Amino acid sequence: MASRICFFDAVCLALFGAVAIQIGTNLINDYYDHINAIDSAGSMGSSRVIQEGLVTPDELWWGGIMAFVISAVAGLVLVRLCGWPILAIGLASVAAGYYYTASPVALGYLALGELTVFIFMGPGIVVGSYYVMALRFAWAPFIASLPVGLLVAAILHANNIRDIELDRQYHKLTLANLLDRRAANAEMIALVGGAYVATIAAALVGVLPWTVLLTLLTAGRARSELKAIKRSEPAKLHTAVFRAAQLHLEFGVLLLIGIVAAGLLRR
Repeated sequence: MASRICFFDAVCLALFGAVAIQIGTNLINDYYDHINAIDSAGSMGSSRVIQEGLVTPDELWWGGIMAFVISAVAGLVLVRLCGWPILAIGLASVAAGYYYTASPVALGYLALGELTVFIFMGPGIVVGSYYVMALRFAWAPFIASLPVGLLVAAILHANNIRDIELDRQYHKLTLANLLDRRAANAEMIALVGGAYVATIAAALVGVLPWTVLLTLLTAGRARSELKAIKRSEPAKLHTAVFRAAQLHLEFGVLLLIGIVAAGLLRR
């Protein structure tokens, strides 16, 4: 039962299941973007594995389904060890991953992409991971998840800004193409800036340790990202997507280091 859970086993299962869900989501996303003619051989955001003949559409879809099945197996073991909250988080995560682009919901085609990514790759994955380790919920991991979710949403938003014209052509609704370009850029500033504001505020009120302010070392990367997103050239905007991903990685690593360091300092 939960009281006998091995910490290392639980963390490994949670990581394995989360990665499998992400793989499944990406494969299903590529499949439906191809089926809906949004991805082509020249699409910057596409993996192009179908377009280059590396796999067939059916193989890609079944690959995504198998990844979700694998995540479900890991999740069911965690449910046995940790209890029903993991079942609720897992089911919601798999559903969001599949129906991000799958009919009849297609959240990513209804301007709900950033919100979905924020919820499930921010609070969902962070709070769920904390529950697996501590067998309880707490406010601190939820607060820590907010900048994480905001910066993941920023990656998607940068991608959608780059693809504004293509998405409009295929009637794919995103926040970027519903807004004018100035408003889309302002949203990017809000997402990136919001990550820093949330972290600083949490440190000031004592919800998170002051060592999380290590994340401020990424301010240069953030400034570079926001500068790049204002460009209009497709190649520059493509670079901005990668810079957003780099910012998320660097910020997340420093946030983790700050939290771990605070724990070590208290010993």
